[in-house]
Amino acid sequence: MATFLGKDGVIEVGGNAVAEIRSYSIDETMDTVESTAMGATSREYKVGLKSFSGSADVYFDDTDTTGQGALTVGTSASIEIGFEGGTTGDHSLSGTILVTGRTITGSFDGMVEATISFTGTGALTEGTFA
Repeated sequence: MATFLGKDGVIEVGGNAVAEIRSYSIDETMDTVESTAMGATSREYKVGLKSFSGSADVYFDDTDTTGQGALTVGTSASIEIGFEGGTTGDHSLSGTILVTGRTITGSFDGMVEATISFTGTGALTEGTFA
């Protein structure tokens, strides 16, 4: 069984690497539709629609125009998240996202950071980098 180290992760937007990634998360869910008929003694469900959302925490980098700069609120983008890197054959999740939020924080004794939030539109595909 393969395992991955978080430090090797990458995020690409339209094929361009996002700089200064600290962490990421992806949440994939599926709706259920109740199909219980009268007279049943237990509830029954059918598979509904799938969706995904997530976020990326980065050190803010205003020179990363094709990575962080492509993830402004309200934009649509194709992303690919690699667990073990971004070279051919590395495991990945990919899909199209809508950027729904960006929070920038800083303190006198720390780095300026940003959290980029997104919602998927369409399917999340699990595969490998081409």
